[in-house]
Amino acid sequence: MNKANNTDSVVSQNINTIQFGAKVFNNSKMKKYFSTDVYSSLKKTIEEGKPLDINLANEIAQGMKQWALENGCTHYCHWFQPMTGITAEKHDSFITKKISEDGNVLMEFRGKELIKGEGDGSSFPSGGLRATFEARGYTAWDPTSYAFIKDTTLYIPTVFCSYDGSSLDKKTPLLKSMEALNIQTKRLLKLFGKNVKKVTSSVGPEQEYFLIDKELFKKRKDLIFCNRTLFGAKAPKGQELEDHYYGQIKPRVAEFMKDLDKELWSYGILSKTKHNEVAPCQHEMAPIFTTTNLSADQNQLTMEVMKNVAQKHGMVCILHEKPFAGVNGSGKHNNWSISTDEGENLLEPGNTPEENAQFLLILTAIIKAVDEHQDLLRLSVASRGNDLRLGGNEAPPAIISMFLGDELTSILESIMNGTTYDKKAKQEIKLGIDTLPTFPKDNTDRNRTSPFAFTGNKFEFRSLGSSASISCPNVMINTIVADVFKEFCDELEGAKDFTASLNALIKKTLIKHKRIIFNGDGYSAEWVEEAKKRGLLNLPSTTDALPYYIKDENIALFERHGIYNATEVHARYEIQMEEYAKLVNIEVNTMLDMAEKEIIPACIEYASDMARNFSDFSIIYRNHFGDTADNIPATIAKNIGDLLDKANTMLKALQIGKVEARKISDMTERAKYYTKEVIPVMDELRNACDELEKKVPSKYWPFPTYADILFQV
Repeated sequence: MNKANNTDSVVSQNINTIQFGAKVFNNSKMKKYFSTDVYSSLKKTIEEGKPLDINLANEIAQGMKQWALENGCTHYCHWFQPMTGITAEKHDSFITKKISEDGNVLMEFRGKELIKGEGDGSSFPSGGLRATFEARGYTAWDPTSYAFIKDTTLYIPTVFCSYDGSSLDKKTPLLKSMEALNIQTKRLLKLFGKNVKKVTSSVGPEQEYFLIDKELFKKRKDLIFCNRTLFGAKAPKGQELEDHYYGQIKPRVAEFMKDLDKELWSYGILSKTKHNEVAPCQHEMAPIFTTTNLSADQNQLTMEVMKNVAQKHGMVCILHEKPFAGVNGSGKHNNWSISTDEGENLLEPGNTPEENAQFLLILTAIIKAVDEHQDLLRLSVASRGNDLRLGGNEAPPAIISMFLGDELTSILESIMNGTTYDKKAKQEIKLGIDTLPTFPKDNTDRNRTSPFAFTGNKFEFRSLGSSASISCPNVMINTIVADVFKEFCDELEGAKDFTASLNALIKKTLIKHKRIIFNGDGYSAEWVEEAKKRGLLNLPSTTDALPYYIKDENIALFERHGIYNATEVHARYEIQMEEYAKLVNIEVNTMLDMAEKEIIPACIEYASDMARNFSDFSIIYRNHFGDTADNIPATIAKNIGDLLDKANTMLKALQIGKVEARKISDMTERAKYYTKEVIPVMDELRNACDELEKKVPSKYWPFPTYADILFQV
């Protein structure tokens, strides 16, 4: 026991040397800067979800200000997450108009400034929730998420809403979905004789990213404007040797990762795992689980910190889902679970899951939720970048399915068939080395091709794009699970024979929704056909998926739990369609610029130089080999000419497509036009230019190639 305590103290000392949480106004800071009564009142307010009394708010604001000033802060800001998908901030100094008797300026921060802020919201996307001339947007403190310091500013996490109270952000619906899940899960647990105070969902988002040299990044317009390459032939070597995945981390990247960990730890972000990913220059960071809204805040901050730290090391951190063709893109695995305030993980099967009625009911509810709401899960991860990644042999397919593992699936099948579960002996994996022990086989081996996989005591939603906010996917998961919990509780709360009703409910639900369970290879062509036979949705593009947002039954679902009203749902649909159209338009403009001003002129220059040397070359070659000497240089010239002709044809077609798209005033229709008519032309233009890159000497090529970029960091 003493030895363990000594070890713990050493660990704590090591953590203290890196100042874990130094930049966060966490519980330890609150206890220091608040009186005992203020601290207790705030914790009670947070736990019970009651409005914050202004007098209490004033005392809290004073404590925050004192801590911030002691740490060199001059400003504060309300930090929020508008529907752009990134964060926003407006900074105000602590300075007031008042002057002290000694002539020094006074620094003030009051409760009303902590609780509520007002900024110009006119230029944020609203989807018609307010007119452009209606500029007011209000921010309100989220006391469940810690304030923190960045540079010389105190950052206060907030929600963001319009003058009439409509949510203009991604955080408000997330908080509402968490409360809906809390309410319905507590009802469900009461069926099993448990009265808990609070149930929360937790998330651990694994973050993938690319690191490339900053000087090379600056030489490519597509990376600058689109955060991905629009042109690029494959390098001679890619990821086919599988030597980068979990490989030795290069010194330059290792230094970045070390500084990244230190910075994240200072913000109280539990960065735990780091390693090389599959593609060259690709890496991953995985944090420890935390409460969903806090995790969403921390992931937004993580992405920002990654970019800033990379710049200090002469690199650029790319979070786009598919920055380079021909190698794996980046995702963000959303590990989701539900726990009570007493520490019980409700997705923990235990040693005998077939006998665990509570777990089986919760599992059955999630199966039903995922099957009935495939559309919402799919659209929650829909984006232009993710369209380029989903469905390839690098990410789950666009078809939503669930992986449960062999043992759980066998248990469910026995329930559906009304047979006794034949429990198999625990299998053991032998490592093949006599000096190493055997270990029990995990009955939930991961399936990397599954969009929604059970991995022991959590579900891993693997379809998220690397640049996405995790808020929307978790709004969907929380809401659809809460809805099925509600349905189950409505049925079981009045049951005369609870056990019989419970068993019947589980059985009939599993039989109806078993089609969503798939433990096989999601990459296979056979699965696409099988999924079609099962009646599962296959929505390959963003414009295929987003219209499901505004289905009547989905709007009713959101309204039933107070997540969104119909107007807010339509607004989000329009915002995302408009964002998609704008992103494609930026890509079109960039492609046209690069092809017309850089690629085609470079190829013409090469062809011209080759033509000037053609005559002398032909004479010398003919003297040696006869009249057939013209064939080789002529063939080269013809190949270049044919590809230039194709590139020029596609360039003109893309120019026409751009003009036609701009004629469509309705943004949702414009987005669909881009998908069906413009993107195929972009692909053809890229193919022609990539073929030219393979044939034109590197000294002529106008910007760094994949071979230059992917192996320099």
